Amino acid sequence: MTAPADILDFWFGPDLAPWQLQRWFRPDPAFDGACRDRFGDLLAPARDGALDGWAATPHGALALLLVLDQFPRNLHRGTPLAFASDHHARAIARQAVLRDRMDLGLPASARCFLYLPFEHAEDLGCQDLSVALFEGLRDDPVHAAPAASIAYAWAHRAVIRRFGRFPHRNAALGRATTPAEAAYLAQPGAGF
Repeated sequence: MTAPADILDFWFGPDLAPWQLQRWFRPDPAFDGACRDRFGDLLAPARDGALDGWAATPHGALALLLVLDQFPRNLHRGTPLAFASDHHARAIARQAVLRDRMDLGLPASARCFLYLPFEHAEDLGCQDLSVALFEGLRDDPVHAAPAASIAYAWAHRAVIRRFGRFPHRNAALGRATTPAEAAYLAQPGAGF
């Protein structure tokens, strides 16, 4: 049976500290395949709440959020299933971060994954929370986040503030793209 430690070792390595931005946030069929092969069978039970008990500890909550928020993006890239567990991920993140403050005992590279469910939300209130949480990592004397992580939080917020949704998800979700969104998407580096 898969344990939270198995997920964390796969995602971060043994120390939870290294930044692996290229691995985590760039499309990579080999990495997506490794996620699918090792943990693909966890996504449906996690989405249905069967793994919610993991959220009782910081490392368990972190592993559960990886399953709910990150793995769907690797396993179901470009489909509606990539976003199907986002609501559940935000509920777990709210409990872990806002109620229990489990994030405070983790390094920034791990804390970011507790905050990403808010950054991934098509909701301005969640975006405001995301920016506040990521900004809190800027001057952490022990575990400062890379400036790029903080900048991405602001960039996600700007898109939601402007459009109320992420236009780069329109095709996957079967939504019509407005002319303003099309102009935005035509810009180099648009979308996430």
